[in-house]
Amino acid sequence: MNRRSFVVGAAAATLLSGCGFHLRASQRFVFDTVAVTPETGGAVAAELIRTLGEAVRPVAPPAGGVAPQVIVDILEELREKTVVGVNATGQVREFQLRIRIKFRVRTPQGRELIPDTDIVQQRDIGFNESAVLAKEAEESLLYRDMQTDLVQQLLRRLAAIKSLGAP
Repeated sequence: MNRRSFVVGAAAATLLSGCGFHLRASQRFVFDTVAVTPETGGAVAAELIRTLGEAVRPVAPPAGGVAPQVIVDILEELREKTVVGVNATGQVREFQLRIRIKFRVRTPQGRELIPDTDIVQQRDIGFNESAVLAKEAEESLLYRDMQTDLVQQLLRRLAAIKSLGAP
């Protein structure tokens, strides 16, 4: 039985390595420093700054400071909540939550690396008037989850930049 388990395990490992499967690694960027210019009060930009950590620099560094190699402009962050379902008496039964961001990535010299781009996340949430507080908490959790997904998509797009040089 022990030998059979070994053969099955070895076959599974061979199949997985042969199909190109590999665990997701940390993102690799062609830049070392980045500045993030947020939309006023934007939570996505704050999470992006927190995720990038020590790579974040101010757009206009103090005297003797290092300028960022790339600037991520969060041009717009919009949160929407729309009714998508009502019952026979007209009471709301379902909402759709949506976060839409518009961003661009450029060098400090003005070269556009990623033009104005929209990313949208949406989730549906049921509504029950007898559990309003619980649904408000669920709504805030869904918004936070969408925000995290947006930041991850934005990081993947930043990792797709191949060069900072002139075209």
